[in-house]
Amino acid sequence: MENKLKIGEYNRLRIIKEVPFGLYLDGYEDEILLPLQYVPETYQIDEFIEVFIYRDSEDRIIATTLRPKATINQFAYLEVHSVTPLGVFLEWGLAKHLFVPFSQQFQKMTVGRSYLVYVYLDLQTDRIVASARIENFLPVSDIHDEFTIGDKVDAIPFEHTDLGIKCLVNNCKIGLLFKNQVFTKVIMGEPMSVYVSNIRPDDKLDLRLEPIGLVRMDSQMTRLLTALKSNNGVLMLHDKSPAELIYDQLGMSKKDFKKAVGGLYKSKQLAIHHDCISLL
Repeated sequence: MENKLKIGEYNRLRIIKEVPFGLYLDGYEDEILLPLQYVPETYQIDEFIEVFIYRDSEDRIIATTLRPKATINQFAYLEVHSVTPLGVFLEWGLAKHLFVPFSQQFQKMTVGRSYLVYVYLDLQTDRIVASARIENFLPVSDIHDEFTIGDKVDAIPFEHTDLGIKCLVNNCKIGLLFKNQVFTKVIMGEPMSVYVSNIRPDDKLDLRLEPIGLVRMDSQMTRLLTALKSNNGVLMLHDKSPAELIYDQLGMSKKDFKKAVGGLYKSKQLAIHHDCISLL
C-alpha cells in the first residue's frame, strides 16, 4: 500500500533536514515544514516524529506537534473565537482556528459560546472544516441493535432545551436527559456516563443519570451509606427534610432518599430517628 499524507490526522513522518526556521519532514510527495516553535528539544535526522497535518492561514500544508481537540471524523465541543461574513472560527488548540461555514450552522453561532461540531475534511477544498449540523454525520444503524434499556453509555451533553439536555451518545445517536431527572451539575461538553431509559420511535434515546431498577437502588443506598460513614454515622436528614437540603447533601432526589433509607432500614444497616438517621 502506497504511503500517503493524511491531512487532519496524526502522521509519523521522517525528519529529512534541519533549517533555521524548523525541520523538513518527508511528506512522501513533498517536503513538509515543521516550524521552529513546534520542534522538540531533541531529535535526529532520519528519525520519525508524530505530527498533526493541516493547512496554515496561507493554505500551505504544514506540520505541528500541538494536539488539536479533535481530528477529522470526530465530534468536539468547541468555543467560537470569531465571526466573519463567511462563517465562524472555533478554538481547537491550533494557531489557525477551525472554520464553520454558515451553511453548516443550524443556528446563529456567537462569540464566546461553545457548540458541538463534527470535524471533517472538505474534499472540494482539501481543508479541515467543521459542521454544527451533527445529525448529518451520525452513522446509519438500527438503534435497537446498538442499545437496550438499562445500558450504561458514554454521553457528551451539548445543548439545553425546554425539555432537558441533549447529548451525543456513543458518538452515534442523540439522547435527552429530562430536566426533572437531573439532580446534579451537568457540564456542557464534559463526557459522562448515563443510562438508557427509553428507545424512541424517532431513533433517539431517553437518558437518565442513575441506573434503573434494582441496580439504581443499590447505587443510591451505597451513596447514602458512604455519606453516613463520612459524617460519623449520622445525617441530620429525615422524611420531612426539604428536597433541596437532601439534594445539596446527597445529590439525590427526596424520593430516592426515602427509598434508600427504607432499603437500608429493612436490611438493618441504619436507624431512623425523628430528626436524623444513623448507622447501626
